[in-house]
Amino acid sequence: MDFDIIVIGSGPGGYVAAIRASQLGLKTAVVERESLGGICLNWGCIPTKALLKSAQVFNYINHAEDYGISISDARADFGKMIKRSRTVANGMSKGIEFLMRKNKIKVLNGNGKLVRGKKVEVKGEDGKTKTYSAKNIIVATGARAKELPNIPIDGKSIIEYRKAMSLDEQPKSMVVVGAGAIGSEFAYFYNSIGTKVTIVEYMEQGVVPREDADVSKELGKVFKLQGMLVMANSAVQSVDVK
Repeated sequence: MDFDIIVIGSGPGGYVAAIRASQLGLKTAVVERESLGGICLNWGCIPTKALLKSAQVFNYINHAEDYGISISDARADFGKMIKRSRTVANGMSKGIEFLMRKNKIKVLNGNGKLVRGKKVEVKGEDGKTKTYSAKNIIVATGARAKELPNIPIDGKSIIEYRKAMSLDEQPKSMVVVGAGAIGSEFAYFYNSIGTKVTIVEYMEQGVVPREDADVSKELGKVFKLQGMLVMANSAVQSVDVK
C-alpha cells in the first residue's frame, strides 16, 4: 500500500504531524507498536500529572486547617490513585484513536523499521511483516528509559518509570536516582502519600538541576520541608537489594 506520508510513532510529535498532513489532503498512515499517544499520553506527561493531582489534593486535605476547614481521618488509597492515573491515560489514548478515524488516517499496529526505497516494514504482534511505501517518512519515535550500567533494572527492587506508575503496593521507602523533572515528580508524589523518599542527584545544583538556579534552590527547600532527604553532588556507586 502506498501513502504520501508515513509517520513512525504516534506521540504528540507524530499524531499532530499526521493530522495536519491529512488535513492538507495527503494520504497518511501512522505506525504505532503500543498505544496511540505514545509515551507522553500513556506513560509520561499525562499519567504522572494525574498522580501529582492526587498528591496535591491529599496535601490540601492534610493542611485543610490552614484554610479554616476541619477534616479528620483522611488517608491515601494508593491503588485507587494508580487506577485513576491509568484511566486518565487510557481515555487520552482513545481520544487519539478517535482523531485518527475522524481524519481518515490509517493506523498500522506494529514495530516500524525503515528500509531502502522510502519504505517502512511493520512487524505486527502476530510476527508477520508487511511493507508500505511513502513519498515522505516522519520518524517520531520518542524516548525510552535509560539504564545505568551500575544499577541494573530488575523490575522488582530497582524499577523504571512505567513500574513506578503501576505498582501493586505503595513502598514504605524509596530512593530516587536523579532529581530531574521525572525524578522530582515521583519523589513528590510518593512522599506526599507517606513513602519515605531519598533523592540522589549527581549534579551539584540539586533538585531539577537543568532549571534556573533559583527555582532549584526553592524547590529543594520545599522538598526538605516535606521530609525528603536530598543528596546533591552525589553518585550511586552500587546497589544491594538483599
